[in-house]
Amino acid sequence: MAEIPEEQNSEQFDAQHLFDLVRRRHMHFLIPLLAAWCAVWGASWILPPRYKSNTLILVEQPTMPKNYVLPNINDDLQARLQSITQQILSRTRLLTIIDKMNLYGGKSSGATEDQKVAMMRKDIDIELVHDQHNEEITAFKINYSAHDPHLAQQVTTALTDLFITENLKVREAQSEGTTKFIEDQLEEARTTLSEQEAKVRAFEAQHEGILPSQQASNLQILSGLQAQLQNEQDALNTAKQQRVYLQALIEQNKTLHGTSRTGEAGSADLPSIDSQLSKMQEELLSLSTRYTDQYPDVLALKEQIAKTEKLRDNLIAEAKARASDPKLAAKSATDGAQSGPLMQLQGQLQANQLEIANRERAISELMGRINEYQGRLNEEPEVEQQVADLTRGYDQSKANYDDLLKKENESSMATSMEQMQQGERFTMLDPPSLPVNPDFPNRLTFCGIGLGIGIAFGAVVVAGFEFLDDRLYREKEITALLPIAVISEIPMIPNSFDEEASNRKRTLGWAMAALTIVTILAGSAFSAIHG
Repeated sequence: MAEIPEEQNSEQFDAQHLFDLVRRRHMHFLIPLLAAWCAVWGASWILPPRYKSNTLILVEQPTMPKNYVLPNINDDLQARLQSITQQILSRTRLLTIIDKMNLYGGKSSGATEDQKVAMMRKDIDIELVHDQHNEEITAFKINYSAHDPHLAQQVTTALTDLFITENLKVREAQSEGTTKFIEDQLEEARTTLSEQEAKVRAFEAQHEGILPSQQASNLQILSGLQAQLQNEQDALNTAKQQRVYLQALIEQNKTLHGTSRTGEAGSADLPSIDSQLSKMQEELLSLSTRYTDQYPDVLALKEQIAKTEKLRDNLIAEAKARASDPKLAAKSATDGAQSGPLMQLQGQLQANQLEIANRERAISELMGRINEYQGRLNEEPEVEQQVADLTRGYDQSKANYDDLLKKENESSMATSMEQMQQGERFTMLDPPSLPVNPDFPNRLTFCGIGLGIGIAFGAVVVAGFEFLDDRLYREKEITALLPIAVISEIPMIPNSFDEEASNRKRTLGWAMAALTIVTILAGSAFSAIHG
């Protein structure tokens, strides 16, 4: 006889052993399987059902672009949503909903308020919906579980209204708080700016005339005063020269009037006057080549020339009058130095002395003013440093005030936008659903769980019976106990009773298997349809 390889013989033996095990222990497996499945499936119908109502809330962005109106609240939606969730799930808010809708048995139940709040928090579930591209929150779901589907829908509706309303309140409160804070800061900045302005005004009033902004005008005024001083000094020199000239004329006139003939004296005056007049005209011509006709020295010299020409004309006229009238000549001789030309010269000399006094007084005043403006210019560097310190503080306060004023305007616009509900808001995209099937227990899922538990339980029962059974069913186990090899075997000769018992056992096994399969399939179908 050909030998069967040991590995192939081992595989056939294992398969045969498994077949023998199923044949012997199928009832021990099927009964626990069916019992365990029936227990789990029955529990799914005994446990009180819970219905879950859910709604989807969309996070809508502000209607106004951020380029026009900048939001003045926190842009972290997740943080704000977490804060709103904590407020809504607070003990006070939840107790209000519990008492209003008589949840968890109402006042007749033995649960305390804290226990009711804990149960309601457990029944509420909030799911965030993120954008797949940038992971931003675009929506979120609110779920609530209850034993009554209508109650679950009502509570979900209440929670949804709370989320929408609370979001508007939170955004508006944050926006108003930001605006109020900026307004307070703006008021402080306005006060500081007013104080800085008062300091600057007081300093400018105290140092009027020596401020850095007045330096150019002071230099211009000082230059004008120096020019006036130079003109006055030139005019004074001219007046002094004229005084010397007039004094010389008076002396000459007195000398000439002391002679015997008056006509000769008048004739003697004319050459000196003509000589002096010629010198003044030459000097005028020299000045005209360097200065304009409006130059003070030119004007003064022209005036002196005009006076000298008038004096010359008067002398000529007197000389002609004396020559034609002997009586006038005799009277003129007796009057002497008290005649017309001498008196005119003395009058001119007095006017000249008065002019010199006025010029000297004007020069003294100009010198005083020049010294005053030079003192101002000397003090300006120190004052400029003080003004720079004051101006620096004022500029900083002004810049801070302008920045806060701009922010206050932007924040006020953002607050108005929030009050008009034009900012980021929650919109109920799907109304709270009315659940038809219970969320728990999921009876079809329980069927699968029961099947798994039944298989495991049946396997444990079979293993237990095999472990407690000390009978031998395999040839290998028998040959292992014998000290010598088996020479021959006596086949089993079944009788009619054994065959009937074996047939009954086989039929019962198939019936039990069919019952188990039909029961599980029917129960699963019933759970799928009515669960």
